Amino acid sequence: MLEESAAQSPIAQRLDHLFKTVRGPDGREHTYEEVAVALRAKGVRASHTYVWQLRNGQSDNPGIKVLHGLADFFGVPTNYFTDRTTAKDVDRQLQLIAVMRDHGVRRLALRAFGLSSDTLAAITQLIAQARKLEGLPDDDSHR
Repeated sequence: MLEESAAQSPIAQRLDHLFKTVRGPDGREHTYEEVAVALRAKGVRASHTYVWQLRNGQSDNPGIKVLHGLADFFGVPTNYFTDRTTAKDVDRQLQLIAVMRDHGVRRLALRAFGLSSDTLAAITQLIAQARKLEGLPDDDSHR
């Protein structure tokens, strides 16, 4: 999940996180031009350079129309950029979406659908043991 630092504004950090996490239909990261075109379609004067500056913290005071446009483009609430609690909640959802993009994880989840809670608990224990054997962190430690 996104860890905020004092070096960059929360808006820049969150926008960077959205670029890295919310992918286009082809699975690639959106371009600055794609975002700028979407903003302009909403009546916001924005260039690809301005979007880059927002992402990198070189411009850190966008207007509300810009925030609305960015939120709409990335499919998040506008207050994602201004409210820490909302950002954390959305980031958890984005993390789940990112994990589900992995074909193996998605296939496992679909195959597990409909199993009893006892069986799911047993599978969860097996996965925890497999993560331990492979030296991976506990389920909650990477959030």
